Amino acid sequence: MIFLYWRTLFNMSLYPSISPSSNECVTAVELYIKCRNLVNKDLMSLSDPLAAVYLFERGSWNEVGRTEKITNSLNPEFSKPVPIRYYFEEVQKLKICVYDIDNETSTLSDDDFLGEIECSLGQVVSCSPFTKTLSRGGSGSITVSAEELSEAGEIITFNFSGENLDKKDFFGLSDPYIEIFRQTQSNWQLVHRTEVIKNNLNPKWKPFELKAQTLCKGDRQLKIKIDCYDWDSDGSHDFIGSCVTTLGDMEKATDKSLSWPLMNPKKAAKKSSYKNSGKLVLRSIRVMKLTSFLEYIFGGMQINFTVAVDFTGSNGNPRKPDSLHYMDPYQPNQYMQAIRAVGNVCQDYDSDKYFPALGFGAKIPPSMQVSHEFPLNFNMQNPFCAGIDGVLAAYQNCLPQIQLYGPTNAAPTINHVARFAYSAQMEEPQKGAHAYFILLMLTDGVLTDMNDTRSAIVQASYLPMSLIIVGVGNADFTNMNMLDADNDILRDPAGRPAARDIVQFVPFREFAKNPGSTKTRESTSIELARHVLAEIPKQVEGYYRMRGIPANPKRAAPPPQPAPSAAAPAPYPHNTQAPSAPAPYPQNMQAPSAPYPQNMQAPSAPSL
Repeated sequence: MIFLYWRTLFNMSLYPSISPSSNECVTAVELYIKCRNLVNKDLMSLSDPLAAVYLFERGSWNEVGRTEKITNSLNPEFSKPVPIRYYFEEVQKLKICVYDIDNETSTLSDDDFLGEIECSLGQVVSCSPFTKTLSRGGSGSITVSAEELSEAGEIITFNFSGENLDKKDFFGLSDPYIEIFRQTQSNWQLVHRTEVIKNNLNPKWKPFELKAQTLCKGDRQLKIKIDCYDWDSDGSHDFIGSCVTTLGDMEKATDKSLSWPLMNPKKAAKKSSYKNSGKLVLRSIRVMKLTSFLEYIFGGMQINFTVAVDFTGSNGNPRKPDSLHYMDPYQPNQYMQAIRAVGNVCQDYDSDKYFPALGFGAKIPPSMQVSHEFPLNFNMQNPFCAGIDGVLAAYQNCLPQIQLYGPTNAAPTINHVARFAYSAQMEEPQKGAHAYFILLMLTDGVLTDMNDTRSAIVQASYLPMSLIIVGVGNADFTNMNMLDADNDILRDPAGRPAARDIVQFVPFREFAKNPGSTKTRESTSIELARHVLAEIPKQVEGYYRMRGIPANPKRAAPPPQPAPSAAAPAPYPHNTQAPSAPAPYPQNMQAPSAPYPQNMQAPSAPSL
C-alpha cells in the first residue's frame, strides 16, 4: 500500500517551483509515501523500490518529484517527501509509480516497473486514508493518507470601549479612536487602528479580529501598547492617553471585562492631582485556533453539492438549435458544460457521490403546473442522482417531459437547500463541522424575484452554505453582480446585512470558446471551475470561525466506497436517511419562508 502524508509548507523558498500568489487559493503540501506487499523483481534479494509522483498538466503526465530508494524491501516507508501544490478548485489528476531500482542512472525507463495508482488530490484529501489496489501488473494495496501540519496560529476577537475619556474639542466632545502597537526590539509597530466614534466620551468600538502572529508574534508576554486619540479633520489628532498590557493579561477578559487607566504623561507631569484621562475597557475577548479548510476535510466534513437548472421560456424551444437547452449531438450545451466543470471538482468531497438535482421555472407533469423547485428525476422523496453523469442524465431525460415557462424565481431553490443546511447546523453541537452545502444555480437571465432572492441569500449566509450562480447565454447580467458582494455587504430589502459573502456569480460566456479560438472545451471547464470555486475554502473557514467550531479529529479509515451505478437509485424507505442530506428528504417540497430563526444575529466580528 502507498501512504501519502501531507504537510503545509510555509518556507516557500525551499520549494522554488511553488510561487504563491495573492490571486491564487493554493496550499503547498508534501507527500510522504509508503508501500505494502510489492512484487519482488530481484532473484537474489528483495526489490529496491522508489516512488515517483506525476501530475497531469496540459495534456501530459509531468513528474513533480520522487522519493529516495529503499533497498531490499517489499514494504518500504519513504522518508523523502514530494512537494506539490493543492488547489481545491481544480481536478488534479495524480499518478504514483513504483519502480525497482537496479542502477545508478536518474532515468526510470531502464528500471523494473512495480505498479501504479491513479487518483486525484481531491480524493486523497477527502477520503483520507484512501485505499486502492496497484494496477498495471503490480501487486499489493495502496493506502493514501493525508495530513496537514497547520501553523496558522490563532485569531483573536477584541471588543473594546472607553469610559470617561478626556474632552478634547472646544465645541463638542471628543471623537476617539484607538491604535494598537506591539513591541519591537527598538520601537513600537502599529498593528491595528479602530474606527472613529464621533462626539462621545464613552465610545464602544466595533469588535475586530487580529491574528496572534500579527498582534504579538504569538508571544503572550510581549508588551502591547494601546493609544487613544481624539480625531481632528485637519490631521492634528490629540493624544488622550495610553496603556500597556500583554495578550496574557487581556485573556483574563474571557470571563469578565478588564479595564486599564489611560495615562497622559504630559498631564501627569503638570498636575499632581492627575489620575488618568479615562479608562480603556476590554469588554470581551475570544481566542480561537485558526483552522484550515484541509483540517475540516480531514476531520470528515462532507461537501454536499446540489444543482439547480433554469427551465424558463426565455431559454428557447429545446428542439431548436438556437435554444440554450438544445441537445447538440456533437457538443454539450452551456448548462451541461457548467454542471460537468463544477461537479467534477465537488464530487471528490462527497463520499457517496449522490447529488440532488433540481429545476425551476417550468410546468411539470403530471398536473403541468408551474414549479420553481422540482427534482429533475421527478422523485419527490429521492431527488438524488448517481454521480455527475447521473445529474446530466436526469437533466436530459426531464427536458422532453416539461414545458419551459417562467418566471425566473431563484429564492425557492435557495431556501430549499438552506433548509438542509439549517438542519446540519442544528447538529453541529453533536457532530461538529460535518457538512457544508454548495448550490450551483444555472440561469439564463436576470432574476424576477430579486428581493426574495436577496432575503434568501442573507438568511443562508448564517448557514453552512455557499451559492454559485452561472449565467448562461448572452443576457445582460449586470444586476446579478449585486448578489456577488465582493466590494460591499449584501443586504436584504429590510436592510439586514449578510453575515458573510457566500455568492460567486459569473457569466459562462466569459469562459466559453469563441469562434476561431484555440481554447478547448476542457480548458473552458477548468477555467470556469477555478474561477467559481476558488473562494469556497475561505468561505468554509469563515463560516466555522464565525460559529467558533474547530475541525473534528482526523477520522479513521472509511470502508471502500463503490462507484455509483449509472442507473437511478431505488426510492429510499421513508424511515431511511437520504444520502448527502442531514435529515430524511421531506415529502413536502415547499421550503419554509424562513429556513432558520429570524432572530439570528450577524457575527459581531467581520470575517477576515
